[in-house]
Amino acid sequence: FDAVREEKTRIAGAPPTEARRFAYIDRGFYAQQLERLLKFFPREQVKVVKFEEFKDKQRETLVSIFSFLGLEPLRSVRSKDRNVVPYERVMNWEERIFLYNLFADDIAKLEQMLGWDCSDWKL
Repeated sequence: FDAVREEKTRIAGAPPTEARRFAYIDRGFYAQQLERLLKFFPREQVKVVKFEEFKDKQRETLVSIFSFLGLEPLRSVRSKDRNVVPYERVMNWEERIFLYNLFADDIAKLEQMLGWDCSDWKL
């Protein structure tokens, strides 16, 4: 959580090509990112996949993505978790509330834009 509190300082001190990697909060505003993307591409050319759906239903989600792209689905998929690193500690309730309050409007907007239910992202 220290990284979140220090985000602006880290971004300000980083070269422009590396600043994005310190934008922990900014990268979480998915509706804003989608709005920017949709300025350049029509909605029917954009497929958005919820990570939880991909993780829980990997095969079905990949079939859906391949279909969207007009490609034949893969015959088989090897499931392998990567970059699995245990957290140093569990986020405390105050941190969860802080982050939820920060992202609540964006989550609601994303639900509206995509017709999603993001109740699993809420408190």
